[in-house]
Amino acid sequence: MIERPPAPGAPSLTRKAAGISLLFIGVLGVALPILHGGIFLALGFFVLRDQYAWARRGMAWMRERWPGVTNRVETMEAGLIAWSSRQGARLRRLLRTA
Repeated sequence: MIERPPAPGAPSLTRKAAGISLLFIGVLGVALPILHGGIFLALGFFVLRDQYAWARRGMAWMRERWPGVTNRVETMEAGLIAWSSRQGARLRRLLRTA
């Protein structure tokens, strides 16, 4: 039986922990002048957008505010998913022949 990785939006404890950590750092960054809080908030919303309705609303707000940036980030995400899928298939072929 072939085990497939979860879909990009599938619930994942690691994804939730990363997203919530990014949001926490973003909130700290808004209060502290050392960190750029907006970047971390945006990344947190981006990671959690498939997990929670409030994160989807946050992404929708960012899409309205910065449409070009969110489109580029989503294009990069699609490219990374395709690249990792190709690399995984390549690794499986390599391991099968070994």
